[in-house]
Amino acid sequence: MDSASAARPTAGGTNTEFIRTSCSATTYPKLCYTSLSTHAAAVRHDPKLLAHTALSVTLDSARSTSTMIGKLSHIRGMRPREVGAMQDCVEELSDSVYQLSRSMKEMNEIKGSNFGMIMSDVQTWVSAAMTDEDTCMDGFAGKVMNGKVKTAVREKIVNVAHLTSNALALINRYAALHN
Repeated sequence: MDSASAARPTAGGTNTEFIRTSCSATTYPKLCYTSLSTHAAAVRHDPKLLAHTALSVTLDSARSTSTMIGKLSHIRGMRPREVGAMQDCVEELSDSVYQLSRSMKEMNEIKGSNFGMIMSDVQTWVSAAMTDEDTCMDGFAGKVMNGKVKTAVREKIVNVAHLTSNALALINRYAALHN
């Protein structure tokens, strides 16, 4: 959905406005809105569904980025240090995927009595996923790798890290509504 059609008043217009307003509290509001606005009809005005959808979008991106980097690590002509950085990154992203998957499953288990405990776990795991992604990016700092592969990999990892940051902000927002 383009931004012009998202702005037109429709039955889903207030839903996209809810997403826009919610995303304004994130570090990367434009990315937040573009990644979640297509889910407006399903999310409606539900902060839990918005946080869960943000996790789902982030998880999908982390999985596809991990797969892409895994394939790129087999390109001929790469130096051993470059291959090592790629393989380390795949491992870090695998950990990130695990933390995000775990968070999604836990959010499905929320009941009134366990809300605080589960949200604390989810916040911890999504924060850990961000750390994993940052560690992955560290492997591409400096002159370990140069050129198009480095640029493509960093771009994808930065996108996943930004999506994760936004998901955590929406999770924190949802948790704050219940405290």
